[in-house]
Amino acid sequence: METTAREFNRKSSQILAAAARGETVTVTKNGTPIARVVPISDIDIPPYPTDPMGEIDLPDLGLPDLTDEEIDGSLERRGA
Repeated sequence: METTAREFNRKSSQILAAAARGETVTVTKNGTPIARVVPISDIDIPPYPTDPMGEIDLPDLGLPDLTDEEIDGSLERRGA
């Protein structure tokens, strides 16, 4: 499929839907191809961790495990 840049601006939703169906769309400007909208699959998308920093290994400092309430109480006593 081929479309002009002007048509792409007007019908971008339909063009993206066509790509989602598996079509490749070439966008032209003044008759010259300038871009291509191609379908992607799950294998094209790199896996990213859900946490932007990924897993973090913290050293064991031998400190006691505190409950949320104990932490909140300690912060309140310090005026935080």
